[in-house]
Amino acid sequence: MYVAVKGGEQAIGNAHAWLAEERRGDPAVAELGIAQIREQLAQAVNRVMAEGSLYDPDLAALAIKQARGDLIEAIFLLRAYRTTLPRFGASRPVDTADMACDRRISATFKDVPGGQVLGPTFDYTHRLLDFKLAAEGEVPPAPERDPATGPVPHVTGFLNREGLIEEEPGVDTIPPDLTREPLEMPAGRPLRLQSLSRADEGFVLSMAYSTQRGYARNHAFVGELRIGAVAVEMDVPELGFAIEIGEITLTECETVNQFTGSKSEPPQFTRGYGLVFGQTERKAISMALVDRALRWEELGEDFEGAPAQDAEFVLSHADNIQATGFLEHIKLPHYVDFQAELELVRKLRREAEEVRSSALMGGLASHDGQEAAE
Repeated sequence: MYVAVKGGEQAIGNAHAWLAEERRGDPAVAELGIAQIREQLAQAVNRVMAEGSLYDPDLAALAIKQARGDLIEAIFLLRAYRTTLPRFGASRPVDTADMACDRRISATFKDVPGGQVLGPTFDYTHRLLDFKLAAEGEVPPAPERDPATGPVPHVTGFLNREGLIEEEPGVDTIPPDLTREPLEMPAGRPLRLQSLSRADEGFVLSMAYSTQRGYARNHAFVGELRIGAVAVEMDVPELGFAIEIGEITLTECETVNQFTGSKSEPPQFTRGYGLVFGQTERKAISMALVDRALRWEELGEDFEGAPAQDAEFVLSHADNIQATGFLEHIKLPHYVDFQAELELVRKLRREAEEVRSSALMGGLASHDGQEAAE
C-alpha cells in the first residue's frame, strides 16, 4: 500500500517545465527532428515499435524524442497511445516466405536457394570508433542491389523433406491477444511467443545467454535469419476478398536444436522461433532460444530447473513496462507506510532493550546471591 501524491502542484509543474528544458538541451544546437530520429536511429525506433506493440516509425521516433532517448519510457508512451486507437479488424497472418529480404543468412547450410545475403549488418565491422562520423560528412552510396525475385524458401524446409526436423505444430484456434487480455498461466506457445516478442530485449537476451551457458542446455544453430518487408493483408467483408493495406519490416529467426527423441518421436531436430518488428536480429535470435527452452514439456524433456525453462518466471518478468511501473512506484510518497514501519522497529528495539535489561538485572542478582553464600 502506498499513499497518492497530494498537493505540490506548483512543484510538479516546475518539474515538468524543467524536464522540457532538459529535453531540448542547448538552444544553440539544432533541434533533433522526428525524421532524423526515424532515419538515423533506426535500431532504437525498431526496438520501441517491437516492445510497444505498434508498428509506426514516426510515432516511435516521436516517443524517443519526448523520452529524451529513454527507450523504456518511449515504449511506455507508445503503448499508452496504442490503447486510444480504434480497432477496425484483424489482418491475415503474414507470409514470410514472400519476404523481400534485405538480409538472409543461414549458419546451417552454405549454399541455399536464393543465396546468403549479408545485408546491412555490424557483424563484419571493426568495433572501433569512426571519428569521420563526427565530421558529419556525406556517406558514399552503397553498391547497386539486385531486387529479390520470387519467394525465398525457408531453410528448415530442406530438413523437412527428409523428416529430420519436427513439423511446425499448427494452431486450430485464434490465439488470445496479449494486448487486450491479461497474461494467464499456463500459457500456450502462441501466447508465449507474443509475450517474448514484446518483452524487454535485455531480459530475453540474458535468458537466451543462460541457455547457451548450460542452463536448459539445448545446442542451437541459426537455421535462418531473415530481415525484410512483408505485405500485410486484411479481409474486407464488403469486397469478399483480401486487400493489401501496407507492408512492414520484420526480423525472423528459426533455430535448429538437438533432440534425442522420445517414446513417440524419433531422434530429430526441433525448432525455436522468433519474429520481431524491424531489424531487431539480436532480439529475434534470443527469442528463438528462449522459445525452444520453454518447449521442454511438450517435447517430453526433463525439467532441469533452469530459469529459461520456467514459463511463469520468464513471462512474468519479461515485460519492461510492468517491471518499470512496479520498480519506480517505490520512489513515490510512502509516508504512512514508513511511519508504521518506523514505529514497529522502535517498539521492537524497546522490547529487546527491556529483555536485555531484565537479563542483566537477573545476572547481577544471581552474582550477588552467590557472593553472599560464599
